[in-house]
Amino acid sequence: MTRTAEEIAQAHKACLDGADTINAVIATHNKGSDANDGSGDTKADYAYDMTHDEKKARVERSVGYLKYQKALTDWGSESFTVIDKAIADADAFTG
Repeated sequence: MTRTAEEIAQAHKACLDGADTINAVIATHNKGSDANDGSGDTKADYAYDMTHDEKKARVERSVGYLKYQKALTDWGSESFTVIDKAIADADAFTG
């Protein structure tokens, strides 16, 4: 499979979005009972209403996608620093 530069850029953006999702779920989980439900004038924390198992499942789905994409060999000069950190954090979170 050969991807165009545009397809590679879109896939990299999707990976960064997946990393953002992982980071948001973990950050919300780490807030514990301080996670915000969106009441008042504040924005809700992502996944504030999920159980721990639901958060783990969400993170597992996202990290699976990141690992699949990262295994592709046509990335060129795209940076994986943020993505690699999200993968490591996700693996630690899901155990």
